[in-house]
Amino acid sequence: MDPSPDKCNLWSIALEGLAVLPLSGASTDCGSVQRHQAALLLCAASSSLTFIVSSLTGNYSQVDKLWSILPVLYAWIPVVVNGDGSDFDERTLLMAVLASIWGIRLTYNFCRRGGYQWPPWNGDEDYRWSYIQRGDFLPILAKPVAWAVFNLLFISIYQNILLMLITMPSFLVADLASRTECQGVVVPLDLFSLDGVFTVIFISLVVIETWADQQQWKFQLEKARRRSSGSKSKRNYSTTPDDDDYMYAIGFCRSGLFSIVRKPNYAAEQAIWICYYLFTISATGGAHLLKWSISGCLLLAVLFQGSGWFTEMLSERKYPEYGDYKKNVPLYVPSIGRILDAMVGGGRIPKWIGAKDD
Repeated sequence: MDPSPDKCNLWSIALEGLAVLPLSGASTDCGSVQRHQAALLLCAASSSLTFIVSSLTGNYSQVDKLWSILPVLYAWIPVVVNGDGSDFDERTLLMAVLASIWGIRLTYNFCRRGGYQWPPWNGDEDYRWSYIQRGDFLPILAKPVAWAVFNLLFISIYQNILLMLITMPSFLVADLASRTECQGVVVPLDLFSLDGVFTVIFISLVVIETWADQQQWKFQLEKARRRSSGSKSKRNYSTTPDDDDYMYAIGFCRSGLFSIVRKPNYAAEQAIWICYYLFTISATGGAHLLKWSISGCLLLAVLFQGSGWFTEMLSERKYPEYGDYKKNVPLYVPSIGRILDAMVGGGRIPKWIGAKDD
């Protein structure tokens, strides 16, 4: 039950963000309004920039370049933008630090893959955009006008809004902490309670995502080295991760974390922002399990469902053995048995997955 349903209404706090609209006529002296105003201005600027640059250059990975940067900026807005003059909230600061850890790591990973080059609008483009642009996802997108609308509404605007929404838990936590009417609801930061548990989970998920990206990075480097050297991997099946000629021959990584789920980095990314939302629960001592700020992580999960499905379709076209791998290894959510198999066998794939008779 809401300890103070009349004085601290979480949904009315969210609606105050609408006061930033030019025609609302509301005062912007409130710290909550100023925070939301700063976020919306940043979102509008990044949406406009990515649309203009992608349209002019034909590189549609402009949002990708900002994917690990914008959430960090959003997370720090509730810390530094405080119109009522009160001290910043410790939990909000913790969340901004955690978002920064996530962002620095992801930015480094994107950079080493060639995502950032000079001039800044250059850099590797996500290979999937070319397939979508030619109509593999939706045939109508092969038409120039339809693609321009898709670039505006989905690539540029929707994805930028999503990057803002996944950090909205920080805004809610800051709003709760700064309001006198919510003092009976808000629980101070306690690293020996839920806050500490969520912090450990968040950092652990970042470690898992790092592990998965590093494993994929090493695999792709070795695969490229073998191709450039002209060496041909034997297609003899190997059951250990150290003797993996077969894995390089079939062309995709399926050992280590990739023996537990097919997209461990994507799975960790979704879980990271779900965990980020959980800090709004610790802020209210376990009350109010569902808050408006959950929309960001839920929409991110929906995006990854579509993205994962399309990526898998392309992988099955490219790698004949991927279908067997897909049948036997889950996409995002691991089974207990597969986790135990990976721990005992060191990431070993069962022999019948992807094996073919010679």
